Amino acid sequence: MRFSLFVHMERSDPAKPHRELFEELEELVLMAEHAGFETAWIGEHHGMEFTIAPNPFVQLAYLAAKTKTIRLGTGNVIAPFWHPIKLAGEAAITDVASNGRLDLGIARGAYTFEYERLLPGLDAWGAGQRLRELVPAVKKLWEGDYAHQGEFWSFPVTTASPKPVQADLPIWIAARDPNSHDFAVASGCNVQVTPLASGDGEVTSLMERFNTACGNHPDIPRPRIMLLQHTFVSDSPRETEQLSKDLSAFYCMFGAWFQNKRPIHQGIMDPLSDAEMAAMANFSPEAVRNNLVIGEPDEVIARLRGYAALGYDQFSIWIDSGLSHARKKKSLELFIRHVLPAFS
Repeated sequence: MRFSLFVHMERSDPAKPHRELFEELEELVLMAEHAGFETAWIGEHHGMEFTIAPNPFVQLAYLAAKTKTIRLGTGNVIAPFWHPIKLAGEAAITDVASNGRLDLGIARGAYTFEYERLLPGLDAWGAGQRLRELVPAVKKLWEGDYAHQGEFWSFPVTTASPKPVQADLPIWIAARDPNSHDFAVASGCNVQVTPLASGDGEVTSLMERFNTACGNHPDIPRPRIMLLQHTFVSDSPRETEQLSKDLSAFYCMFGAWFQNKRPIHQGIMDPLSDAEMAAMANFSPEAVRNNLVIGEPDEVIARLRGYAALGYDQFSIWIDSGLSHARKKKSLELFIRHVLPAFS
């Protein structure tokens, strides 16, 4: 099982400069590269300081000039917000900039907040249908001289310009339900999954859905599967307890963004009260402690060995958390120093 870093710029304090966030992003990715991580992933989000990446290709192209070996992935671009020609071209130019190090992750999207602003009236079903039309169109555009007549997009004969450096640029599909797993495998794409804060039962179930999809398509070479999970390494029980409280607060805010009901000013959602957070029992500190990968090195190693035994090819450390850059950096350093050697 290989390791990767899933990282966004994020802030809740408008006084913190965005340029400072960019520098912190670079520092974390360079740490991951020096440690031998396989990939750094950055997703797409709009209008929210909670996760800042209106076009992840910009950040990845910047990082391509700062790094040499680590792969650079979109985790993920939001399918309904992209025209196939635009996505094929921007992905290809980023692959050129990185000299063949791009992984293209694609998702249907999740936040109603974003759907309302970029494609009013869009729902998860419609977004998923757009993803299913987009993926094969992008592949054909990389081959070149492709005309498309679909439900959502139509265009005459077109070739992606430029073409990717990689002859077979990896595409990853964010999947949860069985149909999404089946589409990804049938399309020859890798799969990204996350249990969020649902625990190891969901981690096992997600692998079962993937294995079923692979079994449904025995003629297709088995793709790779990546598990994305919030992971923080501590150096004491007391710190583990504090991390559980802090990540509980993060997940409560995460849930509030999904509910899309709270006031938002300058891209920042109004803080939750203690009572509001207490009402989200599924995100309590105790639940978060049990369901996320939090703890001292030996505990983290044991948890990750279980995921490797299930068959996950890549484990991605989801480091967005509302925590300070210093605390993220400390956890990553502890992971590199004490956890990573167990998987060398």
